[in-house]
Amino acid sequence: MFGDLMGMMGKLKETQEKVKATKERLNSVIVEEKSSDKLLSVTITANRTLKAINIDDQLLQDKEQLEDYLVLTLNKAIEKATEINEVELAAVAKEGMPDIPGMDSFLSNK
Repeated sequence: MFGDLMGMMGKLKETQEKVKATKERLNSVIVEEKSSDKLLSVTITANRTLKAINIDDQLLQDKEQLEDYLVLTLNKAIEKATEINEVELAAVAKEGMPDIPGMDSFLSNK
């Protein structure tokens, strides 16, 4: 019994280290999103840290339009980055989970 518990504790610690390493690696995974007309682009990491915003001079003439472009484009970039982040971290966490019958179907319903 204690051997199983110690093994699970070791696996949990290993999984925590893998999650930490994955989070660090996601800082270098870049997501770039552009407006449909390519007048605005944003670059963020998969950890959702903003890295760059590029604005075409044409958008600088209309503050309201620029704000709309920023909101739409940033939201799309954040959505993509969040999806990458969640998939990567879930894969690492699942790898570290003990083999419990029925757990896969439970997790896939979340």
